[in-house]
Amino acid sequence: MSPPQTNQPLPPNHVIDGYRFERQLSLGGFSIVYLAYDSKGTPVAIKEYLPQALAQRTVGLLPQVSATHLAAYQSGMMAFYEEGIALARLNHPNVVRVLNFLRANDTVYLVMRYEQGRTLHEHIRKHRGEFRESFVRGVFARLLSGLREVHANKLLHLDIKPSNIYLRVDGSPVLIDFGAARQTLCQADPDLRPTYTPGYAAPEQYGNQPGQGPWTDVYAVGASMYACLAAASPQPADARTVKDDLVPAVQRWAGKYLPQLLDIIDQCLLLDPLARPQSAFALQRMLATVPVVPAVPVDPEVPAAPDTPDAPPQS
Repeated sequence: MSPPQTNQPLPPNHVIDGYRFERQLSLGGFSIVYLAYDSKGTPVAIKEYLPQALAQRTVGLLPQVSATHLAAYQSGMMAFYEEGIALARLNHPNVVRVLNFLRANDTVYLVMRYEQGRTLHEHIRKHRGEFRESFVRGVFARLLSGLREVHANKLLHLDIKPSNIYLRVDGSPVLIDFGAARQTLCQADPDLRPTYTPGYAAPEQYGNQPGQGPWTDVYAVGASMYACLAAASPQPADARTVKDDLVPAVQRWAGKYLPQLLDIIDQCLLLDPLARPQSAFALQRMLATVPVVPAVPVDPEVPAAPDTPDAPPQS
């Protein structure tokens, strides 16, 4: 759920460095995303750094930041900018493509490729309880290809969840809205509300514990797969460390999906980071291995039933 909007978006037709802003696409506690057009008329998505807890924009273009929050605001802005630079080095079909950077209005903007489609979260809401195993394996195997590229560049996503997995119209997934910069902002100002998403965040993310790594994103991938089947997020990890009431996937969906897929989900959701698959590659290989279900043997002593037409022939 998006936070209540307190900051005003940029007005329609506002132009920055040749990009014309048309309308707001989405709002988060950390940024506003707009639909805009470049000088050639190509649509782009532009993310504006504007953390609601630190900056207020009720009139005009410039955010108002108090002296108390100025250091945290600037630290977060630098992390946002540096994360954008790191993402711009990635050119993978399953990772959001950063095209350009803009500095204006006492903040920064990331220009990204605009994608047609909808989020996995929206897809789950529309198809509750109707997910085929082949869909889950296909979407997440491709998503993990993008995550492997992210991890290979020494980055972590840290906010994988269905609303940050975008499905193009052809069904291919795209990882969007990275959370590493938001985590940096919270470290700069401990009074800020944590940026992880309960149900999808690994236990080591609570309190910014040390030892975060690719296995931290693996937990979130497993939680997202669980959400596809449950149409809801799993029990938050901090609550599980106190009293683990999460029903394992192998129990909850026994007989509906192959045990191997359900076991993969449960391995991803282990509270011990070292017990989970340790890399996106390892998890991808597990998903790509589909067990062969043996056919039911035919008893040769029992004669086969004769073929019966679905309807009698018409005279």
